[in-house]
Amino acid sequence: MNNIPLKYPFNQFAYGADYNPEQWPEEVWLEDVKLMREAGVNAVSLAIFSWAKLEPRPGEYDFGWLDRIMDLLHTNGVSVLLATATASPPPWFAKLHPESLPVSETGVRMEIGSRQHYSPSSLAYKQAAASLAGKLAERYAKHPAVIMWHINNEYACHIRASYDEESATAFRVWLQRRYGSLEKLNDTWGTAFWSQQYADWEEIQPPRQAPTYPNPCQCLDFKRFNSDALLELCRAEIDAVKKHNPALPVTTNFMGISAPGLDQFAWARNLDVTSWDSYPDPAKDEVAYNASSHDLTRSTGGGKPFILLEQVTSQVNWRNVNMLKQPGVMRTYSWQAVARGADAVMAFQWRASRAGAEKFHGALVPHVGTADSRVWREVCDLGRELRACHEITGSRIVARVGMMFDWSNWWAVELPSKPREISHTTIVTQYHEALFDNNIPVDFVPMEGDLLRYQVLVLPLTYMLSETTAKNIKQFVANGGTLIVTWFSGIVDECDRIWLGGYPALLREVLGIRVEEWQPLPEGVHNEIKFIADGKTSICDFWSEAVDAEGAEVKAVFTKDFFAGRPALTCNRYGKGRAWYLATRLPGEVNRELFGMICREAGVQPLLEAPKGVEVSLRERDSSRYLFIINHTDANHEISLGGHHGADLLDGQQMVAGTVNLKPYDVKVLKLAV
Repeated sequence: MNNIPLKYPFNQFAYGADYNPEQWPEEVWLEDVKLMREAGVNAVSLAIFSWAKLEPRPGEYDFGWLDRIMDLLHTNGVSVLLATATASPPPWFAKLHPESLPVSETGVRMEIGSRQHYSPSSLAYKQAAASLAGKLAERYAKHPAVIMWHINNEYACHIRASYDEESATAFRVWLQRRYGSLEKLNDTWGTAFWSQQYADWEEIQPPRQAPTYPNPCQCLDFKRFNSDALLELCRAEIDAVKKHNPALPVTTNFMGISAPGLDQFAWARNLDVTSWDSYPDPAKDEVAYNASSHDLTRSTGGGKPFILLEQVTSQVNWRNVNMLKQPGVMRTYSWQAVARGADAVMAFQWRASRAGAEKFHGALVPHVGTADSRVWREVCDLGRELRACHEITGSRIVARVGMMFDWSNWWAVELPSKPREISHTTIVTQYHEALFDNNIPVDFVPMEGDLLRYQVLVLPLTYMLSETTAKNIKQFVANGGTLIVTWFSGIVDECDRIWLGGYPALLREVLGIRVEEWQPLPEGVHNEIKFIADGKTSICDFWSEAVDAEGAEVKAVFTKDFFAGRPALTCNRYGKGRAWYLATRLPGEVNRELFGMICREAGVQPLLEAPKGVEVSLRERDSSRYLFIINHTDANHEISLGGHHGADLLDGQQMVAGTVNLKPYDVKVLKLAV
């Protein structure tokens, strides 16, 4: 981002929460810092939603209260990730600039009274937000408490796009930069279909509510445009704060693999540290799903340690049914973040609110207070554990398996008028889970990413593929890599136009197959496949394809329907490597066995053998290696260390060898012997 060396902010784990002192009288602040010391809290994210208090009227600022709390936190050893306070404009701003309010695709202008009520293309909001960020940086950029800037908050969480006239004008400018001419735009968008040819740039509108399916490439470009528009807002704030202290790092909190609004790889190039907000549903088994977002956040940051900027100690307030995290689960999820590369474990929020939309959202200090509080005991215990493991900070994950991931591909897959409705996230995380269950580390890789560090590359539902990416993939396999491609991949180019000549087009040669047609399967309907090697069978569902082997070895066939006897799983030798193709969706346990077998054959071994629900991860730095074993179940488990031995950092540095015994929701952190 700049040539100024950044000071890495964490020489110990940052532990804390969003802190909103503006919600409380100042006499509470003294109790807060006392409790922070008791819990081992050493960092807070401050001033996230305080624009109205900092600038109560246009151009009139009140920093006195923030001065006092900043000094109080610093005196008590609590560092600050200082927010730019721009996540929720005050009422006076909307009154002054009603055009800044977002408009839905049906033409309804949204109003104040909630949060994130600004259009991604609002110039007035951009200028006002950058101005406030600059005022904060001018005053606090060199305050000794500040270790990082927290830019805005959860971009695109509620507003991913606005369909107002200002956005329409900005969209046209974006399109002119992208295409240069209407002739190129018309050709790329395929506007000859349904008589959509544009003769003037002013004719182009955002994809507002229409009688039926809108133009797919228009919709795709509008999603790209809005990610870029929001990024421009973020950049304006980054520029404003960097002006006053370029060495102070910046972050903004992503929403993991469940949030489609932002191209996080593109965004991460503008951040010094990546971060995200983790909210797995206690009513579901989302351990693997949560791990995928940790891996994605780490990967977008180029493998550097990241920040878990939000989680909840107990329960959230915004689901239909808000179940509690059971005793011990906050601990296991916190250690999961560390095990997958986090150097900071934060939560929303410090003290549970008394009023407002999130008053029933859990916090480090619950409504009942700290006396005889299970939540508070767990908060203090986790603080002690993190302090005991400070040496782990700065270490990294080393993965030999890459999983290709791209937001434009995600957006294109989920546009309407497909063979069937597909949840991209659901499918991708199922294949990530197959590797997670094998305790095989995984990086997410952008389309243009470096493939040389990996032995195995997975393309899950990679519907969109460019010629450049396909060429790099073929070279990866030719050089000895192992490729796994799943169904409905390699279908269109980066403009959502079909690659002609037989699916999967650019990958046919490396895979040694041709897909003639596909059969989406309704819910509750399934086919069956039979593995050639051992005759075992498995049901399959959701999707199936009519595949012709063109040199590939058939590893499994369909047994039912008119696909019976045709390939369901193939493997093709290409150069020094091998390329696998899976033409249907398999159950989780079958995926686990299949992906584990392919990785082993490629020379990638699990970190440890462990049952489902026991997570194993490894962080490394120089000669130091830290092994994490996390029991996410309510059962006891005995795990073989497979020849490893080392000091248990959570149990007084006791040496452990042979096996480890895990109680329900137990965690082991071993510093392995050299």
